Amino acid sequence: MTKSEELFKRRKAVVADGVGIFTPATIVKAEGATFIDADGKKYIDFAGGIGVLNAGHCPPEVVKAVQEQAAELMHACFHIGTYEPYIELCEKLVAIFPHGNHTKVMLTNTGAESVENAVKIARQATGKGGIICFTDAFHGRSLMALSLTSKIDYKIGCGPFASEVYRIQYPNYYRYNDGLDEAAFVEREIARFKESLRNMAAPDNVAAVIIELVQGEGGFVVAPKKYVQALREICTQHNIVLIIDEVQSGFGRTGAWGAYLHYGITPDISTWAKSLGSGLPIGAVIGKAEVMDKAVAGTIGGTYLGNPVACAAAIATLKYMEKIDINAKGRHVGEIIRKRFIALQKSCPAVGDVRGLGGMMAMELVQENNSGKPDADLCKELMSACIEKGLLLVSAGTHKNIIRVLSPLVITDEELNSGLDIIEGELTRLLANRSTEKQTV
Repeated sequence: MTKSEELFKRRKAVVADGVGIFTPATIVKAEGATFIDADGKKYIDFAGGIGVLNAGHCPPEVVKAVQEQAAELMHACFHIGTYEPYIELCEKLVAIFPHGNHTKVMLTNTGAESVENAVKIARQATGKGGIICFTDAFHGRSLMALSLTSKIDYKIGCGPFASEVYRIQYPNYYRYNDGLDEAAFVEREIARFKESLRNMAAPDNVAAVIIELVQGEGGFVVAPKKYVQALREICTQHNIVLIIDEVQSGFGRTGAWGAYLHYGITPDISTWAKSLGSGLPIGAVIGKAEVMDKAVAGTIGGTYLGNPVACAAAIATLKYMEKIDINAKGRHVGEIIRKRFIALQKSCPAVGDVRGLGGMMAMELVQENNSGKPDADLCKELMSACIEKGLLLVSAGTHKNIIRVLSPLVITDEELNSGLDIIEGELTRLLANRSTEKQTV
């Protein structure tokens, strides 16, 4: 029995089965964009802890900051004792992400907590209860976050869910364009949104709209710019808080600090986590002060929120990202992936779509070059084949047929192209095998 097999045997004995296994990988040590498994095998990491490691595994500056802070203060609870790392991190976030004339922040542990608190703030700020979300969205696994999450695989047996949640179709141009050009498609989808405010939830009862500008678990679908700008206008008109979920798209992943910066709009509230702390659990809710301050004292917060060690990691991460220009790295990585995926699409009808923003890139696998026929089996086979070759991949999408790349943005060109070579080679091999099997039958 290998060490990896032994580790999974121990896991099976003591870890609840509901804690899912997305890949058969084990990890004992990591650096930059690579890691070593329990048996000493080296892998290129295209998963990045599901978008947590934009600055790479174990950046030395972050490691040092964690060690130094742990030696001084590991916990205090910000409600009980005010400490500087919490305030310094909030000041840093306000400087990077100004929301209007005056911005305020609350810190959380996770993306799901950020979403939960954003909804509470929006409801208190407006005095309304309804929340509008979108199909294929993922906002977390806590009760409200799971109610907003679309994918039913995450929700089996978990209801009843939170009330006053209304879901409409995400503007997925690839799947639902019906032959329209993008401008006409956006016009139709905005008309549908406005209609939903008449036949589904009245504006006087809608506190917030929450949207991922690039859907994470939904398959890196990018919302059209004109759609988002129109959505901003509608929310302003009806006193609806616009919440942008940047948990997976933040901190250089799209080639900017946040995806909303590509759209020429400012959200009322935004939610953050993942790559903020280089792996330590920390998130944030950032918003316009006049909205944030409507939350009554004691209704937001928690025991561990803004833990000193996690704050130190986040401060060091942001400074490191600035030093290496993480946004430029996101754009560079994304351009390489896009060119390689588009070239593969031209030669491979199984690649139905290539999409993304900056370094948040994906390709959708389909049958017969048909967007209505997702090929989940091919995606699963490709992931397994790539892991055997030393490349860790994760899928996405409601049908689990989308290969997404969430590699650390500090990945070298050599590592990135090596990983892309593996994807191309294994996909070509799998399709050739399928063709041979059909001919044999």
